[in-house]
Amino acid sequence: MKHYLEAYRNELLGSVIPFWMERSPDSVHGGYFTCLDQKGQVYDTDKFVWLQARQVWMFSMLYANVEPNPAWLRMAKDGASFLEKHGRDASGDFYFSLTQTGAPLVQPYNIFSDCFAAMAFSALYKVDPQTAYRQLSTDTFHRILSRRNNPKGTYSKAVPGTRNLKSFALPMILSNLTLEMEHLLDPGLVKDLVPGVIHEVMEVFLDAESGLVLENVQEDGSFSDCFEGRLTSPGHAIEAMWFMLDLSCRFDDEALRDRAIATGLKTLEYGWDTTYGGIYYFLDCKGHPPEKLEWNQKLWWVHLETLVFLAKAYQLSGDKACLHWFEKVHEYTWTHFRDPDYPEWFGYLDRYGRVQLSLKGGKWKGCFHVPRGLYQVWQTLEQLP
Repeated sequence: MKHYLEAYRNELLGSVIPFWMERSPDSVHGGYFTCLDQKGQVYDTDKFVWLQARQVWMFSMLYANVEPNPAWLRMAKDGASFLEKHGRDASGDFYFSLTQTGAPLVQPYNIFSDCFAAMAFSALYKVDPQTAYRQLSTDTFHRILSRRNNPKGTYSKAVPGTRNLKSFALPMILSNLTLEMEHLLDPGLVKDLVPGVIHEVMEVFLDAESGLVLENVQEDGSFSDCFEGRLTSPGHAIEAMWFMLDLSCRFDDEALRDRAIATGLKTLEYGWDTTYGGIYYFLDCKGHPPEKLEWNQKLWWVHLETLVFLAKAYQLSGDKACLHWFEKVHEYTWTHFRDPDYPEWFGYLDRYGRVQLSLKGGKWKGCFHVPRGLYQVWQTLEQLP
């Protein structure tokens, strides 16, 4: 498996990161363009706050963990400056999107803008320890915790009291964000928070009957037999399992490690398209037609996060099933998502593996899943004997 190492490192440092360095900076107004076509040309100038923050995190992380490249730090600080100036409303919540110049476009209905902003400024503080970065990161994190039970607040479309569902996405993100921010958080807070997050992921949303992670459950943790309650996202579940593996290493929890590996492998078996290859985007846990019209698309982030999970699972367990699946998913991912003609990777395929959108970035795809996935697999493979 270690023979894959050079491919992941070279793709990250020789192609993907140079693409974002060259194509995404807005030299006039600051921040980054993420709406980039196949060749890297800007086709829309709106700026999506969570993608701005993810890119700040990416270049801060690379500066800290790969090499102290001054250009990477400048890139991170430029995005951070744009977010500091324009990213938040009067309450301190981060908007979803902004104009090119930083005027607010879409209200802060999406708490993941805040999650990735907290992560971004936490990572930047590691390499440039300015008090303002630390304060913004920790203030945002505590604000996220205060909004956990009603993350959308006044922007929620649901009628209260009819079908009160809670989403898997926030505890999933918190399982990663807490470790990312551990250097800034009170140890007591981490000690109190982590067991609850693990419980949510592995006991509340992991359905005991099916063995699958559900996207939504009732507020009391019970199953809701409706479109939203039956919805599963194999990519989400598998990404969460590598977060669980990181937590199992941090807190020396072998039982969590083994259960996360078993759950990830079961999810992959369930989510794999045995006819055309690749991993489905959404499925209904009871086999009914999914609500999501894009259910059978094959998405970049799903496959990259699966590769991260499989590399970590194999490194920790030596389980040959993880190796087998890694080779299978690697082949599909590198054959279908990697653009042989221009840098960066495609994001959206149809069920048959054909490119649906040739863009390299947009409203949902930025400088995150491809480079993070390449980095994580590279670093994990380096730990193999």
